[in-house]
Amino acid sequence: MQAARGTSIGQSTGPGDDSVGPTPLAASRRRVRTVFALVAVSCYLLDLGTKLLAVSRLSDHPDVHVVGNLLVLHLTRNAGAAFSTGTEYTVLLSCVAALAVLAVLWVSRRAGSLLWAVAFGLLIAGVSGNLTDRLFRSPGPLRGHVIDFLMLPNWPVFNIADMCINVAAGLILLQAFRGVRLDGTRGARPAPAAPGDPEEPA
Repeated sequence: MQAARGTSIGQSTGPGDDSVGPTPLAASRRRVRTVFALVAVSCYLLDLGTKLLAVSRLSDHPDVHVVGNLLVLHLTRNAGAAFSTGTEYTVLLSCVAALAVLAVLWVSRRAGSLLWAVAFGLLIAGVSGNLTDRLFRSPGPLRGHVIDFLMLPNWPVFNIADMCINVAAGLILLQAFRGVRLDGTRGARPAPAAPGDPEEPA
């Protein structure tokens, strides 16, 4: 009877329709948020776990050469930012990191693609990982030193959180280069001006 009246079986008949199931948009949003949460939690725990291992295994041991001189495990405590800069501003750096975590959480709500979800998940995991050190390690809250233990030739010692932050920055730049907005849509490129059309102001 439905088909005879022009309404296919399973098709919504209006506000009173009792059909169930998420819309494609809702399902996509749920996937994006799930990926964000999985990446953020797993990378944060990986950073936390490797730092605990580094402190317990490397504190009283010399450098461990994993791949010759290419990759060396060398425990160090960093009171500053990247490349050990700003060591006198540890409290300020901690406050900035806390604000960054809140900002990423807020912006990530708008993420509409899996790549944006991965980028934000990595970013919040990295910032949160180093912030955890600032809050809970000696010499005290907001003044704690970040645990670094991965050393490459001619490069400052770093950790998993630093890797997450750098990969996240690369993915964000990639998305910007591709013209992919936060919601997953692509920015429309302006059409070339036709011959004789007046030039638009820059």
